[in-house]
Amino acid sequence: MATKEYTNGEVTVVWKSDLCIHSERCFHGLPEVFNPNNRPWINAQGAPTDKIVEQVSKCPSGALSYYLNADGKPVAREVITEEQIVEVTPNGPLMVYGNLKVKLTDGSEATKNKVTAFCRCGGSSNKPFCDGTHKKIGFVG
Repeated sequence: MATKEYTNGEVTVVWKSDLCIHSERCFHGLPEVFNPNNRPWINAQGAPTDKIVEQVSKCPSGALSYYLNADGKPVAREVITEEQIVEVTPNGPLMVYGNLKVKLTDGSEATKNKVTAFCRCGGSSNKPFCDGTHKKIGFVG
């Protein structure tokens, strides 16, 4: 696993490339620090430490982490102790069993309990949720 570190003297950003899922939250949120078109792609001098810490904390995969140089210890990520079950149904939706808060693209949240079906076919008119369109369009996957 390739691991690289970038520092501004106060904070060190740690990047583990093998964990990256390319959600693009880093550079859409703080492009002056995270720019995949530059080499190196992380410029730890590009923003104040608090902004860098805030943005790194939004990385969903854990590919980005940080430590404060004064401490020298990685900051622990939040550990979720509740269990959900995810099931990929043949030619159908992604079924998630458990209580969920879904953050939607407009910034709102939807609370779902017990079972939630997420669209995998791309045809739902109720994205990200399934509306049964997969059957109408003959989705295979």
